[in-house]
Amino acid sequence: MGYWLARGGKEFLGLDLDTVFDVNSIVSEVLFAILREEVKYVHTDTDLLAMEKAARGKKDIVLGYVRSLGTQEHRSMMETAYVYGSKYQFILITGGPVLKQLGVNESSHASGVWFLHCSGFTSPMTSQRCPLTPMRKSLSTLSLHSFLQLMEAPLVSEVYDDPSMVEPPQFPYQQIPQVFLFSHPATEHLDLDTATTLAWRLRGLALLLLVHRQSAGVKTPDEYNVAYRLPEKSLEVKYLTLHNLDEVLGLFINQEKEEEEEDEDEGLEDEEEDFGNLDDEVAVSVYENRGNSLDLDSITQLTSDNFHTAVAQSSLTVVLFYLKWDAVSMTILSSFTEVAERLSDSGVNDVQMSAVDCGEWTDLCAAQPGTPDPVPFQPITAFPSILVFCPQQSVQHYRGMLGSEALHRFIMLCRVAAPVLMSTQEEVTAFLQEVPHRELAGYRPDRALGLFKTPTHAGMPVFTEAAKALRGGVLTGLLTEGLAEKWAADHTVDLPAVLVFPSWRTDTHPTALPVSSSVKVLLSHINTALLHSVPELTVENLPSFLSLGKALLLLFVGEEEDEIGQRQNQVLVEEMRHVLELGGDLMERFLACWIHLGRTPAGMSVLGSYLGSMPPLPALVLTHLPSGDEVYQYPPITPIAASSVLQWLQRIEDGTELPAGMLGEDSWPPAVEFYDFLKFMDMQEPNSAQQQPPEEDEEGQEVNVKDHVLVDTTESSSTAPVPDAHYEL
Repeated sequence: MGYWLARGGKEFLGLDLDTVFDVNSIVSEVLFAILREEVKYVHTDTDLLAMEKAARGKKDIVLGYVRSLGTQEHRSMMETAYVYGSKYQFILITGGPVLKQLGVNESSHASGVWFLHCSGFTSPMTSQRCPLTPMRKSLSTLSLHSFLQLMEAPLVSEVYDDPSMVEPPQFPYQQIPQVFLFSHPATEHLDLDTATTLAWRLRGLALLLLVHRQSAGVKTPDEYNVAYRLPEKSLEVKYLTLHNLDEVLGLFINQEKEEEEEDEDEGLEDEEEDFGNLDDEVAVSVYENRGNSLDLDSITQLTSDNFHTAVAQSSLTVVLFYLKWDAVSMTILSSFTEVAERLSDSGVNDVQMSAVDCGEWTDLCAAQPGTPDPVPFQPITAFPSILVFCPQQSVQHYRGMLGSEALHRFIMLCRVAAPVLMSTQEEVTAFLQEVPHRELAGYRPDRALGLFKTPTHAGMPVFTEAAKALRGGVLTGLLTEGLAEKWAADHTVDLPAVLVFPSWRTDTHPTALPVSSSVKVLLSHINTALLHSVPELTVENLPSFLSLGKALLLLFVGEEEDEIGQRQNQVLVEEMRHVLELGGDLMERFLACWIHLGRTPAGMSVLGSYLGSMPPLPALVLTHLPSGDEVYQYPPITPIAASSVLQWLQRIEDGTELPAGMLGEDSWPPAVEFYDFLKFMDMQEPNSAQQQPPEEDEEGQEVNVKDHVLVDTTESSSTAPVPDAHYEL
């Protein structure tokens, strides 16, 4: 079994299956086949010398060493060759005599790249070899692209300003140090020769600039003969007095070694620091578990063949629909397996944890309910997705947080009947005061009780369907006949009724609701009753509050240092309740809420993004208005009192209050700019594939892959190194 490449309808190369074992191998092997005339493979130093002679005065050579073909490094070489193949001669080696000629120990050396400067030499050289510059960074597409750009930088630049007045290197050399040598009029030619010699030795490490001292703009004292500027300190120039070129070179060679040692010693610390810069727990988990393989023994892998049977045989089946190539899916799969193992360890055997790889079983994930072998759910269009299946019941989507703790809690609550039928006062007391499993100790779920005079009441099916929809988030119970009448009398309500017990309420007084004729209406009433009048926003509950579509009247309070601070925050929250009570119809459009920055530190960045900077605390803002992206800030110098807040809200309604900021766009751009290699190809060749439609043969097939390879448009003007010494050194 294997793969074949065809051009113009004709097969021209076959690849064995053992050479295309992953994406890197496929891309690298295909590009190697397409560029087999452009990328040369040499075995001996004699072959390399012949290539150098052929390239003199024409092209520079990019020599790449990869330990084995089909790897990420091989792919990086081939991708770069595809972009720059017409500008440079690419040569590939996998070890042997050529590596020894380069002075590299094959057994201890990772993949590497050398740039051979051959284009600037048109006459025979005494050494017969092109000068070479090694790439000192690990081989990747990005590092190789940056390295080739650095090789295009001028060997020596002459300046007539003081080093402190010279601009730092601009793109694409902004991460490269600058070295300044000083020249006197009497030794100008000798100084240029010395600068050229040093520039060759520093090539790939630093940019060299020759400063003409006779210029009026140069203020550096004569006692200094060298200066340098590091990229991380672009405004700071250090001045030195050195005696030979080796001392200058040592500045950067030693610094490079120290940086490599620091990277090795502090790599783990750097990773831990990176976690603090990631957006959320999912991003952290993706970063931590990159490259790790998962043990999936604790979950059942479902396919199109066994899906219906597996779901029918289990009283509760939780299924994760995921994609192997999606990093978030694989992270949630890790949390999913943790939950499965935790359930098994705690003796829970009535829940089947299963997963479906939608990249493999597309017919199952995309099946329509009306097909001959229907599935009990709509096609899966978002990944990852978690669905809960119970026989003879509607499928339930899990919409909570994707961490293992929230998912485990949801599944444990799903195991409880919805609703729980109770016939004694002791059962009701246990339902309201105890958790259904010891694994949920310390957690207070929301609860709802349905009270009906008879089991056959017309409102019973409505409440039962609502209870099933609330399963996993709200515990629901059912009382009938005498017990229901007793509870109705105790709470002064008429039957039928629903009593809602929010988890945030410390007293035992429930909210009484009538039983609606519609499941949707009843669910809306229950969810509204579960909401705190002035809720504390957290990362976990924020999406549910935003889904209400109301503007947020949001109070930010700081972390309390003592009891006085706690009382002050309590007074502020209580004042927000007064705003709600006094506001009447005006407050119907707003959700009064608050964020405790000690318990939810992410609120600090939210507040800063609203206003552009961190204001003094407490801070009150009005944001997420349905009518626009304006953010209004309550005057910081005005005490937060209900009457003042309502007057401020009325000014906003009247249009007399100016916004303090604007909400940003809902976009998450990358932290750094990506390189657009197709754009670079267009810049090199005006008639590239991006600007012209593909050519087609008589059968309409795209042909002539070579047309998309770059054409050489520039030649290096490098000159040979001169072994003279600078007089000041």
